[in-house]
Amino acid sequence: MSARNLARTLFRSVAPRVAASVSRPLFASVASRVAPASSSVFVQTRGIKTMDFGGTKETVYERSDMPKEKLIEYFKNDTMAVLGYGPQGRGQSLNMRDNGLNVIIGVRKDGRSWKQAVSEGWVPGKNLFSIEEAAEKGTYLMNLLSDAAQRDLWKIVKPYVTPGKTLYFSHGFAITYNDQTGVVPPKDVDVILCAPKGSGYTLRTLFQEGKGLNSSIAVFQDVTGKAKEKSVAVGIAIGSGYLYETTFQKEVYSDLYGERGILMGAIYGLFRAQYDVLRANGHSPSEAFNETVEEATQSLYPLIGEKGMDWMYSNCSVTAQRGALDWHQKFYDAASPLFKALYKSVVDGTEVKRALDKNSQPDYRESLEVELKEIDDSELWRAGKTVRSLRPENSK
Repeated sequence: MSARNLARTLFRSVAPRVAASVSRPLFASVASRVAPASSSVFVQTRGIKTMDFGGTKETVYERSDMPKEKLIEYFKNDTMAVLGYGPQGRGQSLNMRDNGLNVIIGVRKDGRSWKQAVSEGWVPGKNLFSIEEAAEKGTYLMNLLSDAAQRDLWKIVKPYVTPGKTLYFSHGFAITYNDQTGVVPPKDVDVILCAPKGSGYTLRTLFQEGKGLNSSIAVFQDVTGKAKEKSVAVGIAIGSGYLYETTFQKEVYSDLYGERGILMGAIYGLFRAQYDVLRANGHSPSEAFNETVEEATQSLYPLIGEKGMDWMYSNCSVTAQRGALDWHQKFYDAASPLFKALYKSVVDGTEVKRALDKNSQPDYRESLEVELKEIDDSELWRAGKTVRSLRPENSK
């Protein structure tokens, strides 16, 4: 699809970008800002916003609802024990540390994650411990181990989930599929969730840039009457920009479905199919990659994210508009049966069983490296490396 004029439109556009929202609340705040007569400092009261999402009203919470000083006060008597230092464990713990909270890490001693944590400033015996030690010391037990590890290590973690503590997840997986994971929390603790809608790497990067990834929050068990309040506070502490409400079950259903679908699995399948057809018809690797991946990720998709699909369509050539509008229904009709089958597979637990079985194999990391190397070595992504090197920002 040709969209060359879209780039020219972008450079001519004087409309503010979404990124400009860093200097103001993500949404128009209904919280009052009242200046006391004796002070010129603005004071913001806590605001809950009801927003209209395409005709459906939902409650959202913003980072501005709980600034850093309020976070520190809220968690002043707490120890945030992050169990696991994978993508989410790393990103969330570093952001909480930067927000001034008392954070400790629990991982297998001298393992790969332990060594990475040490390299990033965590000190053994001070804020870096074994999983058991961290779980014992923490008031918030932030279970950010991999899904398979949460199943395998629950027997180790469970004895430390005692009254007065809060059990936290970033995925509804272990709780929703407890028939396969065995993760059943005691009835006398709050159980909450905050699930960033992106990788831990993205969560960390956006936080460092003064931006924020959106996250979903949920309550599975509310013993204290403050579980939702806790989920909001932790969600902001880990670096979220804004939060919306869901349930443990809906979070994991949408997450597993989305990852296997348009976010990762489906999009890669479509990239491969389009690239292969172009190559089979005599197009060069550079042309095939540019028309399949580069134009999508560097020009069109960012603009869809910024202003919407209709705006992107309206700023393409009329030939591109017509072709996209005529063909999108054909792709919808072809893909819908696959997406329906995928969602059913998520709900009935088939995807969970496959993931747990595969991820629990002792040689999983080695086999994963083989699979990823096959992708990296394919012509599609070798061509991509060369194309990316030609971007002006990579010319150095």
